[in-house]
Amino acid sequence: MNGRLQRIWVLLRLAVAAGVGWRFGWAWGLLTLGLHAAVLAAGFVQLRWVNRPAPAWGQLLRAWVHEVAASELAFSWRQPWREWAEPDHLPAGATQGVLLVHGFACNRGRWNGWMERLRELGVAFVAPSLEPAFGSIDDYAEEIEAGVRRLQALTGRMPVLCAHSMGGLALRAWWRRFGTGHAQAPRVITLGSPHQGTRMAALGLGANAAQMRRGSRWLAELPGLPDVDAFWTPCDQVVNPAETAIPAGARAHRLDGVGHMGLVHSNEAWDCLQTALAGSSLSTPRRI
Repeated sequence: MNGRLQRIWVLLRLAVAAGVGWRFGWAWGLLTLGLHAAVLAAGFVQLRWVNRPAPAWGQLLRAWVHEVAASELAFSWRQPWREWAEPDHLPAGATQGVLLVHGFACNRGRWNGWMERLRELGVAFVAPSLEPAFGSIDDYAEEIEAGVRRLQALTGRMPVLCAHSMGGLALRAWWRRFGTGHAQAPRVITLGSPHQGTRMAALGLGANAAQMRRGSRWLAELPGLPDVDAFWTPCDQVVNPAETAIPAGARAHRLDGVGHMGLVHSNEAWDCLQTALAGSSLSTPRRI
């Protein structure tokens, strides 16, 4: 569903820009396409008052520039048009597996870069597109469990679980429902997940957005996960205040000058996954 909605959105943006360009000149049409970048800029500026200590202007500028590119790549190309460009990879004889869980208003195309690299390494992976797109986060537990079981059947072990944004809460909802059925706890990596809610969820639509609001009852009743590396950034324009991305007991990894979507493109997060696949554990929190 998200892919279809995003295809409509891309075509609508292009149609509006073409109409403005035809009527007022093509320079104005190009500026119309750039409105997305202007909205993003407002999201970064407000972090100067939301986060304490406030991120420096230079960090926010760097995060904004990269976020414009990352969000256009995700919402104008990979998710609307390339959702299944990288199918699930379950090679015979694989000994390692990764489950990739996307966030709010996204689909599995969010992970295309990681999936391509994992395929080259011979690592098995499953990346579901969570549906319904704007339903309860609890509804995603069965699909996550199915992916975990597929990888376990192939590799004989619990896969590493990687989640971006809302996906981290989906993993916690899955663990609440299915955790007792697994003898082994998962190694989890979350990237900008609103573990303690986010102010920006008040602007979202759907049951899942309501569940991510600060102080929501659903979030207060959600259990944690036992083994988590949580990546967060003071330049996160979606999950803020910044500390809400750090769950209790997690190994916290701070990235500066990176926006919400940019976390998936960070070398530090990819390196953490490689460490997890190698079977080692980062025993103490550290700042990156």
